[in-house]
Amino acid sequence: MGQLIGDDYLCFLNRKTMSHTSLQAITPIDGRYASKTKSLIPYFSEAALIQYRVRVEIEYFLALVALPLPQLTGFDLTKAESLREIYKDFGPEQASAIKEIEAVTNHDVKAVEYFIKERFDALGLSAYKEFIHFGLTSQDINNTAIPLSMMEAINDIYIPQLQALTDQLKTYAHEWSEVPMLARTHGQPASPTRLGKEIHVFVTRLEEQMAGFSHIKHAAKFGGATGNFNAHHVAYPEIDWKKFGQNFVEHILGLHHSFPTTQIEHYDHMAALFHQMERVNTIILDLNRDLWTYISMDYFKQKIKAGEVGSSAMPHKVNPIDFENSEGNLGIANALLGHLAAKLPVSRLQRDLTDSTVLRTIGMPFGHILIAFQSTQKGLGKLLLNAEKINADLENNWAVVAEAIQTILRREGFANPYEALKGLTRTNQRIDQQAMHNFIDGLAISEALKQELKAISPQNYTGI
Repeated sequence: MGQLIGDDYLCFLNRKTMSHTSLQAITPIDGRYASKTKSLIPYFSEAALIQYRVRVEIEYFLALVALPLPQLTGFDLTKAESLREIYKDFGPEQASAIKEIEAVTNHDVKAVEYFIKERFDALGLSAYKEFIHFGLTSQDINNTAIPLSMMEAINDIYIPQLQALTDQLKTYAHEWSEVPMLARTHGQPASPTRLGKEIHVFVTRLEEQMAGFSHIKHAAKFGGATGNFNAHHVAYPEIDWKKFGQNFVEHILGLHHSFPTTQIEHYDHMAALFHQMERVNTIILDLNRDLWTYISMDYFKQKIKAGEVGSSAMPHKVNPIDFENSEGNLGIANALLGHLAAKLPVSRLQRDLTDSTVLRTIGMPFGHILIAFQSTQKGLGKLLLNAEKINADLENNWAVVAEAIQTILRREGFANPYEALKGLTRTNQRIDQQAMHNFIDGLAISEALKQELKAISPQNYTGI
């Protein structure tokens, strides 16, 4: 399918009155980060929306032919592919032509209809052109084109990018599976863990959320001006238009047919998608903050790139900017997704126009998410494990094995083991291996039990 992507799209913009460069972009999505978000252009740009509308109109006409409507029985089916080429070979010239029509009609969907009628004339199909947009309202096109673009963006761009990030985390979880690490609860030293396990926590959380996407419906409305197929039914009362609409939406477009509806799709399923994306973002934001903290603790160094500057004043600094960038973009994305999920399902009576302008912003959270995913991946790629620092923290916190010792003493029926260890460890004095072993030697227990307790260390007390 012809798509407006990359440099071709920018050239298209520069030829039009909306000409701009990345330095003149209003948002960083199309400016500073344009290289990171250009893969979304075929799904969420103005040109893409127009192309999806053309696609729905053409496929709807062909569905009427296949029905068949009596007036379309003479349609030459060999022309079907020629009609599909109208949207498959869609490019800057076609998008520009439709915008020029819209400048006159002041109606974006009607401009698409007139454009297709012109193509029918050129193909010698003028006798059939009044069945373009037959019985439809604009929202029958918008509420199929937009969910279709979202479904394809999720499948083609979002899920693969999220999977790539998850796979990168899986690699580290395996690589660091045997690295013991001091845990911290409430910011304080706690029972040791393993670095790989802590990374695997995020892998599992993301995989569980990814599985949830398969249960979310990409729903579309298709039923005329108030959702009842009024115009269709009055013209052809003998046809089961509900069945037709469901077949068209579900089997031709691959979406879920919402019925009954008002003039617009109720957007409940779209809100569920946005909430699902919010949860994914929150998990990755949590990951970013943990990794940022590990870097601040010197558990990770970062690869240094020649020529890069970490601070304009402090030459030594290598800042965790990728995780910070990701966190910031995820916050913006979640704010937008939250508004979309709260606003879109609410419409006055059979419809108001507030959804129309809001729907045009759907590409924005996708853009910020894509920037964030790539930034987290870039940050992960810079990590260098500082095993010496991780081990030093373990050695400096022998108090964390107190839990293990008092638990074994409980097993053996030793009186008040928790209190005994509390007396040793709840001081401001550093507890090292020698202090812990001296404490064990002073216990009235068997030599074999003392040896069992002395075998426990911060490095091996990491659970399962």
